[in-house]
Amino acid sequence: MTLPFFVYGTLRPGEPHHALFLRGRTDAEEPARLAGAALFDGPGYPYAVEEPGAVVYGELISARPAAYGELLAALDRLEGYVPGGARTLYERVERDVLRDRDGAAVRAWVYLAAPSVAARLRTAGRRIEGGDWLARR
Repeated sequence: MTLPFFVYGTLRPGEPHHALFLRGRTDAEEPARLAGAALFDGPGYPYAVEEPGAVVYGELISARPAAYGELLAALDRLEGYVPGGARTLYERVERDVLRDRDGAAVRAWVYLAAPSVAARLRTAGRRIEGGDWLARR
């Protein structure tokens, strides 16, 4: 299934992984938000953790069709996502994200903290108030 990606951390424009992974591979990048998730510091990179009532801000990225498969594999490697892997840090899941320009819900891939990581962050993690990685400083 070909879905856009919702990015909320080091893949956002101006952040270090944006140029390395996304430059030249996208058709569109637009502000969006993920409802029902909170943001935690990794440190150095964020984790989105499901949490009712919270919001994470980021960008909705539409990949160029010719680059989609390569980009999906590259992002899975970057995020340490291995389907069914016991040591995976993130899980790639489908979620609805809301485009800022019109509030429309768009189904997208989102990398959320794996359950064991999420449990640790909920008890001992540093939450990024406001849900915006770029505004954390």
